[in-house]
Amino acid sequence: MIPWWEGRYAVVMAMIHFGWEWWQAFPLVIIGNILPVPFILLFFPHVEKWLRNFKSWSRLMDWLFAKTRKRADVKIKRYEYLGLLLFVAIPLPFTGAWTGALIAYLFNLKFSKSLLTIFIGVIIAAFIMIGLTLVFGNIFGFTFNS
Repeated sequence: MIPWWEGRYAVVMAMIHFGWEWWQAFPLVIIGNILPVPFILLFFPHVEKWLRNFKSWSRLMDWLFAKTRKRADVKIKRYEYLGLLLFVAIPLPFTGAWTGALIAYLFNLKFSKSLLTIFIGVIIAAFIMIGLTLVFGNIFGFTFNS
């Protein structure tokens, strides 16, 4: 549930560091990754309004929102939910469920569609990372079970 760490890296850590099988890590990673998303989508407008009362938080949010809008603007305006799905599903730094929820908020996307889209994106990202971990783990000789 840590922002920018999320399930994409947690599944790799569980498999390599803790020796879990992918199917053991997968449900926990998905639950941990998606759990904060509905709260972000529902309550962030209220949190933002309150934080805007503090100059330093307001500046931080201005910077974060501008950066997020810049990275997502073309994709979201053109493809909406498909763009959101790709943004969450492709496991790159500063993409994922938390950023996807922020994008959904910033672009006024519908709650239920955004939640479902982010959930599917989280699953895709986890499977991508599982696949990469298994392929490269076998190449480099990692063991995945204790």
